[in-house]
Amino acid sequence: MGQALGIKSCDFQAARNNEEHHTKDISSRRLIVRRGQPFSIRLHFRAPVHAFLPALKKVALITQTGEQPSKANGTQATFPISSLGDQKWWSAMVEERDTQSWTISVTTPSDAVIGHYSLLLQVSGRKPRLLGQFTLLFNPWVRGDAVFLENEAQRREYVLNQNGLIYLGTADCIQEECWDFGQFEGDALDLSLGLLSRDKQVEEWSNPVYVARVLGASLHALKEKNVLPTPQIQAAQEGSLRNKRRGSVPILRQWLKDHRRPVYDDQAWVSAAVACTGTVLRCLGIPARVVTTFASAQGTGGGLLVDEYYSEEGLQNGEGQRGRIWIFQTSTECWMTRPALPQGYDGWQILYPSASIGGGVNASCMVWKCCEDGTLELTNSNTKYVGNNISTKGVGSDRCEDITQNYKYPKGSRQEKEVLERVQKERLKHEEDSEIHPPSLETADPLYLFLETPGSLPLGGDMQLSVILVNPSDQEKEVQLAIGVQAMYYNGIVAAQLWKTQLSLTLSANLVRRITTSLSSSDFERSPPENSFLRLTVMATHSTSSLSCFAQEDIAICRPCLVVKMPEEAEQYQPLKASVSIYNSLRATMKDCIISILGRGLIHRERRYRLSSVRPGSTLHTQFLFTPTKVGLQRLTVEMDCNMFQNLTNYKSVTVVAPELAA
Repeated sequence: MGQALGIKSCDFQAARNNEEHHTKDISSRRLIVRRGQPFSIRLHFRAPVHAFLPALKKVALITQTGEQPSKANGTQATFPISSLGDQKWWSAMVEERDTQSWTISVTTPSDAVIGHYSLLLQVSGRKPRLLGQFTLLFNPWVRGDAVFLENEAQRREYVLNQNGLIYLGTADCIQEECWDFGQFEGDALDLSLGLLSRDKQVEEWSNPVYVARVLGASLHALKEKNVLPTPQIQAAQEGSLRNKRRGSVPILRQWLKDHRRPVYDDQAWVSAAVACTGTVLRCLGIPARVVTTFASAQGTGGGLLVDEYYSEEGLQNGEGQRGRIWIFQTSTECWMTRPALPQGYDGWQILYPSASIGGGVNASCMVWKCCEDGTLELTNSNTKYVGNNISTKGVGSDRCEDITQNYKYPKGSRQEKEVLERVQKERLKHEEDSEIHPPSLETADPLYLFLETPGSLPLGGDMQLSVILVNPSDQEKEVQLAIGVQAMYYNGIVAAQLWKTQLSLTLSANLVRRITTSLSSSDFERSPPENSFLRLTVMATHSTSSLSCFAQEDIAICRPCLVVKMPEEAEQYQPLKASVSIYNSLRATMKDCIISILGRGLIHRERRYRLSSVRPGSTLHTQFLFTPTKVGLQRLTVEMDCNMFQNLTNYKSVTVVAPELAA
């Protein structure tokens, strides 16, 4: 047909199609469409087509993807251009025609294989002619697709929104980190499909469950390869290599293109499969969100017990063989139906099995005291919980949404009782297997210990802590109190020993005693490493026949607040002013201050400014002027680095309106 009929050109109408398929932010030049939804192409012929009408009755389109396209496995399809197409399969029909052009509507199946496709035209069995390439993605807007989402606001949040928030800190001090998923950056789609192409079972790419598993496993393997262990962190942090924690695409690009710039373990949450996969999944059309579990049991091998070991000084001094409690843990959830599972399993799914939240929020921690004679003593660790809070970014807003109820059974429910019974059985079995027979928790000589602390400690500042001892018996007690403070990384690994003390006191009968003290950063043996937390542990012992009492709190270290001010609404192509200020609440001068500002649709490329030093008790003020170019809700991100800290960020959102809509 190419010689006989003479095709002048084929217009894939990328701008129009991509607009209708919610892919315009990826590209307006490449055709990128979503399955189960029609798209249009326009064929232009060199000569009038009426002379070739008999041949045109045998016109067909061919689509193919993968290295070895095959009709048998669904990676190749041949279908006629007809008004009677099969709506459940590939189909095409002529929408408009004139003497020298056709507009053809092509509909893809809602369960088609995703990926890069070639589109060919064939007439009367002759050699097909290549018309061009297009990319096919999952489609949460089409009911027949396994990733269909009913709510438009959720589709916009979990597929189209590039401006994310990741929560970190502790359950008592949840901190937010602005995050750029960047799923519409120029190379994000090719990076995502390139990562998927490491799997050669292309025929399985029609199934979002399979695709998500492949991506999760691949990114987990990349993370394991590229994250350096904790002992290597400090030297790298003291040098100039600082990993910027702004978005997923630079990390993904770095990993896949092997730029040999590793990510360090204390910041691994930003580069774990969660952050990258949230980007890759959204890019491919699978709704995804990042969730954070505060106090999460990891590495339990499916069990519900975790061991922790502490010295008689109240300091954690060893890692158990059955997992570890992370201060927080980030995971990716993706939305899809699960037809292979019983009813009720559709909806949000944890991406990577080893990062499962379900077991991590119900485990029990057995806290052991390592005595000087080498024996282990079980403490009354009833106050050490996991799964205290599970949070994610709210739909269409910057608020934090608590989704704990999705993973933990209601208190007092039958299901919760069953979990607790299982924990107790595992606990008893562990004690039998290890031949450790601790005294009963129901002691005849009770002592109760409670700990009150603030949820956060200002960087370089002070905090007040209270230890509350309750003696409910009619006899006074001689109590040995050990208090210790350690710096911990988010994944439960000890970073440094900071402070410890021991007290001996007499506790009168039927008495509640509160011991309050002020603890200053200047009391620490060294400064806590950046990105670490404080773990305050108190252990009280009052006799050889009773369990040591145990209480613990994880405390976030809060850096100075970076304040960003900007109007809530701005006009496209008109100058917009933003002001940034920071008050130095530290005892030392903040030197080598560099502020970076960035924002897609607001600033063409990142700007960096070196500013003057900020003395203690002083405030730094600065202003920036830029011109918004993109209509809609945009985010300005401001980041500050100095000699005292790195990666201090804050953000402000602004709605940019077209000039004719501006007031």
